[in-house]
Amino acid sequence: MTKAADEVYCSSCGELIKDKAEICPKCGVRQKASLSTTVQPMKNPGIAAIASFFFSGLGQIYNGEIGKGIVLIIIQFINILLMFILIGLLTYPLVWLYGIYDAYKTAEIFNANMVR
Repeated sequence: MTKAADEVYCSSCGELIKDKAEICPKCGVRQKASLSTTVQPMKNPGIAAIASFFFSGLGQIYNGEIGKGIVLIIIQFINILLMFILIGLLTYPLVWLYGIYDAYKTAEIFNANMVR
């Protein structure tokens, strides 16, 4: 039995199956990723943290969390305005540090999930 261009081997039993198959028809094991799926590149936690260092939310956007990044950017603009009544002097650095930490940890989690 020869392997066709649109076929792969099952990750569990080694049976020849279609590359678009989500589940092996022989053993019933769900396939992790087929050859036809797009492979996402690993995220660099350092780049994510540095992006958030320059402005909160940029690291989240780098990690693909666009909504969270936009929310953090909006919160930081509000914090800049709040600096005129002094509360922003406290809230801006707190959100800034959270953004750096979250961007770094999210990139690590993303990479850990990609390895599995």
